[in-house]
Amino acid sequence: MKIGLIGFGKTGKSVASVLLENKAFCLEWVLRQSTVLEHRSVPEFFGVPSDEPGLIYSSSKTTIKELLDKHPVDIIIDFSSSLGIHTYGEAAAQRGIKIISAISHYTEKELNLLKKLAIKTTVFWSPNITLGVNYLLFAAKFLKKIAPWVDIEVNEEHFKLKQGTSGTAIKIAEALDVEKENINSVRAGGIVGKHEVIFGFPYQTVRLIHESISREAFGTGVVFVAVNIENKEIGLYNFEDILAPYFQMDN
Repeated sequence: MKIGLIGFGKTGKSVASVLLENKAFCLEWVLRQSTVLEHRSVPEFFGVPSDEPGLIYSSSKTTIKELLDKHPVDIIIDFSSSLGIHTYGEAAAQRGIKIISAISHYTEKELNLLKKLAIKTTVFWSPNITLGVNYLLFAAKFLKKIAPWVDIEVNEEHFKLKQGTSGTAIKIAEALDVEKENINSVRAGGIVGKHEVIFGFPYQTVRLIHESISREAFGTGVVFVAVNIENKEIGLYNFEDILAPYFQMDN
């Protein structure tokens, strides 16, 4: 599968490194706002040998339409910003290019755009694309279904400069009927990301914890999603759509 990556910040770089290691994918290009590193290749940036082009382009000098015409891809992976979908979404959908968005926060305007694009192509969105945290969410919903009366606490920890409550924690809270205001947040040092759900039963406690050790976890999540949406029909998908078949018991 040929991949185009939007965004090349800390997380984008980590995702790119994982994609380069996977022979099932070819990183065709990276598009970012900054002109720094423009026309350098991602393999060169990491200092690793690779046959993949992975050229870095700046959106200030190259439009997404020009890029897609010259270097077509099968999937666009977005690790840019909440506004990024407006710059590439329509061009990708018109060409039938699948979209994987890993943006933490979208407004109603962006969510409506995702639904519109999903009429033309396959669109996947998750505020946290790590496989582990989505497994945690899936398992937590099962436990809540078994014991709807249980006491629940949602905790999240992130690096010191992260602003606002994490989108993942909000999603977990919404799925478990916990008020957003009751999410406990910690900002300290260089914590990549930690989410914990505490179930308080009488005489016992169950804790589900997911901790991202490095940002490469987002890359392995992208790989999992890309493989699982390869043959999906046009539409809007989330992690639950992909994980549900794995939880079905064989007869």
